[in-house]
Amino acid sequence: MTIEIKVPQLPESVADATLVTWHKQAGQAVSRDENLADLETDKVVLEVPAPVNGVLKELKIVAGTSVTSGQVLAVLDESAAAAIPAAKPAAPAAAPAAAAAAKAAPTAGNDKLAPSVRRMVEEKQLDPAKIPATGRDGRLTKGDVVEYLDKPAAPASPNKSTAPAAPAPLGAAGRQEQRVPMTRLRARIAERLLEAQQTQAQLTTFNEIDLKSVMDVRAKYKDSFEKKHGVKLGFMSFFVKAAVEALKRFPTVNASIEGNDIVYHEYYDIGVAVSTDRGLMVPVIRDADLKSYADIEKEIGQFAVKAREGKITLEDLTGGTFSVTNGGTFGSLLSTPIVNMPQSAILGMHATKERPMVVNGQIEIRPMMYVALSYDHRIIDGREAVQFLVTIKDCLEDPARLLLGV
Repeated sequence: MTIEIKVPQLPESVADATLVTWHKQAGQAVSRDENLADLETDKVVLEVPAPVNGVLKELKIVAGTSVTSGQVLAVLDESAAAAIPAAKPAAPAAAPAAAAAAKAAPTAGNDKLAPSVRRMVEEKQLDPAKIPATGRDGRLTKGDVVEYLDKPAAPASPNKSTAPAAPAPLGAAGRQEQRVPMTRLRARIAERLLEAQQTQAQLTTFNEIDLKSVMDVRAKYKDSFEKKHGVKLGFMSFFVKAAVEALKRFPTVNASIEGNDIVYHEYYDIGVAVSTDRGLMVPVIRDADLKSYADIEKEIGQFAVKAREGKITLEDLTGGTFSVTNGGTFGSLLSTPIVNMPQSAILGMHATKERPMVVNGQIEIRPMMYVALSYDHRIIDGREAVQFLVTIKDCLEDPARLLLGV
């Protein structure tokens, strides 16, 4: 019995997807729920699982092709699963050692690979040490593996000489360049950023925050917090809570423009920017005003893991009334973040640096952070933007305000 493997139903907001790579080829056996291919949309990567055990009879679509919901990708022969003969060892004495070596080769050093990358490496029997890695901290990404597989093999030499090749000439003739197409996600990010700058009247205001009080609270309670809740107490939950308090006081910052209307959102869905190998994603913490510090920290951690492993969903990224981005994790001291449309404002965090500050007439060394608020000046006045940022500053310099709502 043959079964058609089709593109899963895409969300209403997604018109099509790109077939990035096949994990199985025609003639190969597959197991039920095994990932056959990756589909990339404007926001996420979707997997195409095998519905049953069988053998891939035919691939209908080649990698790199745009596809739509319900389109046939491949044909699976379910009846062929039982007819696959067991592989015969070439030499009984050498078979166990060869099998062990083959298994060990692609998995050596795989402890730092994301699950999706590890699966590709093992399926293709690749040595990750031989694949150029471009991810953060030298990590291997799924894109690195795909690019490595797509590279044509070097042509065989007409003779068996092992003499080294002549060195490449110096100067202009020796320079090389590589041209690769944008991924759908990167193209979509570029499109949205350009649209935001061309559509909104964006302006940025700045302030600085003394984080000593927050750091003191974290130092005092971090161990008991982690022991009770099973998650570390980070800075982001304080900033999310401070942002919610400021949004309550200045509802225009939580609003958006639709046509000629201003829509005031009476809920607080906070987008938290997460950097991945594929680009920046902004998953949303919904009803952040109703969540505890522990709930917020757990959600942020879960989003980070899902984003790195390519398991983030469209539902995770949909909506949001305000966003927070932290360039300080990469060492940024100051920046002007771009608003994540259709939102009207975004808070930018930066690196915390010790600086001499005047406190009660005395010079003290304090952990200071510059913060930036980029906003749509069409609906948010400068006075509101400045006071919004001052509210966040006040809440973080005196965290008790967050508990008392003052």
